[in-house]
Amino acid sequence: MIGIGGQTYSLDDPVVLLILATAGAIFLVLILLVLAVRAAGRSARMTEPLARQMQVLGGHVQQLGMGQEQLRGGLQTVSDTQANAQAQMIQSIEARMAHVQQQMQDRLADNAARSARSLTEMQERMSETLHGSSKQTTTSLTQLQERLAAIDRAQDNITKLSGDVLSLQDILSTKQTRGAFGEIQLHDIVSKALPSDSYTMQASLSSGKRADCLIHLPHPPGPIVIDSKFPLEAYEALRRAKTEYEVKEAARAMRVAVKAHISAISSKYIIEGETADGALMFLPSEAVYAELHGNFPELVREGFAARVWIVSPTTCMATLNTMRAILKDARMREQAGAIRKTLKMLHRDVELVVERVGKLNTHFGQARADLEGLGTAAERAGKRAARLDNFDFEELSPQETPIIPLTGSDKKN
Repeated sequence: MIGIGGQTYSLDDPVVLLILATAGAIFLVLILLVLAVRAAGRSARMTEPLARQMQVLGGHVQQLGMGQEQLRGGLQTVSDTQANAQAQMIQSIEARMAHVQQQMQDRLADNAARSARSLTEMQERMSETLHGSSKQTTTSLTQLQERLAAIDRAQDNITKLSGDVLSLQDILSTKQTRGAFGEIQLHDIVSKALPSDSYTMQASLSSGKRADCLIHLPHPPGPIVIDSKFPLEAYEALRRAKTEYEVKEAARAMRVAVKAHISAISSKYIIEGETADGALMFLPSEAVYAELHGNFPELVREGFAARVWIVSPTTCMATLNTMRAILKDARMREQAGAIRKTLKMLHRDVELVVERVGKLNTHFGQARADLEGLGTAAERAGKRAARLDNFDFEELSPQETPIIPLTGSDKKN
């Protein structure tokens, strides 16, 4: 790099190379002139050719000077042009830098705003998520506490139920308590199915026997007895039996117990002319009932033969519903006479109403005829009034009005 007049030029520039070549040529010419002057001192005879050469060289030097001036002007022009180009380039670069900087600032501001919005939205979402999670956690904890409380209550109920089961086993350990349990359950079922006046608990019969429940059905079939029996000991023995011998013995005990109950009910509670020709044996356990029908069908058939029908709480309720329908039908038949009497009275009342309606219709007809007569009279009156309006009165001839002379008294007055 070469600095000239405050401008910096590169050695690779063709103009610089041209200037350097010209300067080298001038320097060579000057060396030749020096050598020529030195040679002039040596040989005077060579002065004139040398002078001519010097003139030629002076012309060349002048031309070289002119060329140098032109080259200097060209270099100045090139320098100015390059300076202007550099200034314009610098301005363009500065403008572009300013534009790029402005764009970068705008983008940074936009990115900052977007980041702020995204951060705000993220914070809101995180807040909502945390709030929802907190709420859900609170709800889950509340539900968990409720479930734990329910489990605790269920555990307490199970504990209480276990105690109740043990108490129930203790209660059902004797025949008297089992009988009371069956009677209480029977009373509860009958009271829910039938009206209170259609049955009697602990009813006394003519034979001196006392029935657990007597349903007052109409004849036929007549009142029917329901007796509660609970062969729990035989059933428990059958359930506990493990060996074949124990199973056979328990089954035999079950047959003996049920047959004894069937025989007792048939002989005590089926009284000809007083009760129905059959009775019900109530088993307060669905399990015992299912065991009899599943494994002891001969006992069920034997009960049918003795007209003793074995029922469980479920089948007893269905049987009582049928009895309720029978009682309702019987009461309707008992009230049939009153219903017929009421219908006769209703028929008489209807006849009276029809008669009075006929009379009222006659009065209405007479009133309608009177109204029609009044309408006709009003129409005639209207026509006559119209005639009076259209009537042309003739002028009457003037008549002399008599003049009454005044008396003396009248004059004084």
